[in-house]
Amino acid sequence: MLKIGLIGAGHLGKIHLRLLKEIKEFELIGFYDHDEPHTFLAEKEFGVKGFRSFEELAAKVDVIDIVTPAVSHYEYANASLRMSKHIFVEKPLTFSTDEARVLVALASEANVRVQVGHVERFNPAFVAARPFIKSPIFIESKRFAQYNPRGMDVSVVMDVMIHDIDIVLNIVKSPVKRITASGMNIIGKTADMVNARLEFDNGCAANLTACRVGMENKRELMIFQNDACITIDFLGRQTNVISLKSKPGTIDGEEFARELATRKGENILKFEAPPIIETNAIKSELESFAQAIISNSETLVTVEDGFDAVNIANKIDKNLNLKV
Repeated sequence: MLKIGLIGAGHLGKIHLRLLKEIKEFELIGFYDHDEPHTFLAEKEFGVKGFRSFEELAAKVDVIDIVTPAVSHYEYANASLRMSKHIFVEKPLTFSTDEARVLVALASEANVRVQVGHVERFNPAFVAARPFIKSPIFIESKRFAQYNPRGMDVSVVMDVMIHDIDIVLNIVKSPVKRITASGMNIIGKTADMVNARLEFDNGCAANLTACRVGMENKRELMIFQNDACITIDFLGRQTNVISLKSKPGTIDGEEFARELATRKGENILKFEAPPIIETNAIKSELESFAQAIISNSETLVTVEDGFDAVNIANKIDKNLNLKV
């Protein structure tokens, strides 16, 4: 079993504590949180030892799960990698592109496995859609969240949009050549609503919108390809695919419109709703992390992936011209 310790026993940290106890590949040694009340409550709730310092815990484990506020990700990830520990670190990897670059280099030098917590990669709706995604031409994402005081110290790009940045980079797999963005700060000094357009070397374009002061919660992604349109509802965990059937000659426009309106594919269109295998996405990502360590293989969300998402997020933020 892999001896693992957790850093950060806040809201998400407690979820990780519960799940780590369920994963057979991990032996949960304990956790560290600088907040004594958090430590006391977590010890009582989970029956797991709370260590008095990060260093004391790190000395007793092989793997470290970093679930602290993002502002301290770099501090703990840097220290863990210098001790040659495998690490799971919640998204974003860091706030700073330069710091993220340092972590990439340290992970390579330490020859350990690093996974970044971009959990939407493990969302059952995205997993169901993945086999249908081939060569995206245009992508539209909308991620709206109702107001929550947590995360307001950074822009909505790093707090919310970064989920979709990671997904888009993962499925397009081409360098970003141009970024344009606009946004507004409604409540605080950082952007609360942002729209960004990413243009890629291979011709694909992605339009990303994120808002954290919305009237409702929404997490949707539409992917357009030459022969298909894929819709992913991350929140409702549903995927729909509309694709062209193989048909020689010119497509009959009226027949196309009728099949699209009735959702009955007869000659031109095929409608599919891939089966959704319900899973706990956080547990799935932690299980995949364990398997990567055991098999000494690449993690599903690498430290390089984490760097790429942070790099693009910072470039989007730099494109914004906000009034303070």
